Amino acid sequence: MSTRGKFITLEGCDGCGKSTQLALLSAYLKKRGIAHLFTREPGGSKIAEEIRAMILNKDNKEMTDSCEALLYAAARVQHLEEKVLPALNAGTLVICDRYIDSSYAYQGEARGLGYEAVKEINRYAISPDLTIFLDIAPEDAFARKRGIDENDRMELQGLAFHRKVYEGYRHIAEREPERFVPVDSYCSAEEVHKTIVSLLQQRGIV
Repeated sequence: MSTRGKFITLEGCDGCGKSTQLALLSAYLKKRGIAHLFTREPGGSKIAEEIRAMILNKDNKEMTDSCEALLYAAARVQHLEEKVLPALNAGTLVICDRYIDSSYAYQGEARGLGYEAVKEINRYAISPDLTIFLDIAPEDAFARKRGIDENDRMELQGLAFHRKVYEGYRHIAEREPERFVPVDSYCSAEEVHKTIVSLLQQRGIV
């Protein structure tokens, strides 16, 4: 029987550089022949991607905060059961762009639903072995990506909302310092990548 794979997640405010870091990490793992799966939330599987499109559709202005949180949870359970858990059980390293901490930060903190409410609707979710938080303030992250995506309902929520998201992430770091590790993302992309690889090496993941 194969050893269960490790589950790593990347978190951060919109524009923090997750896509860049995932690309660098993929190149690193491929070069070393390390079997891995990259995926994302919301999404990662057919049904979950359809839910993602609904959540992010800028025309869905009537969506309530609770509906939004439940849709993220629905996409997550589909993604976990269809894609993440089978890969982990096969011994594959799984790296996910966003996961449950996004729900804690966006819906629990910024929407004001609370940590416990988000935890309850995601009670089936497994805990990552390590979460890397790309730590950069939202105003600086948006400046880096040269503004918001006008077609993304979540990015259109305004800077005050995204500041609350950032505070939500900081609260998770205080609550779970062993699992949820901030990485200074004001550094160059290559420096951030080196820090991430070092963290994975320290944890015996690569």
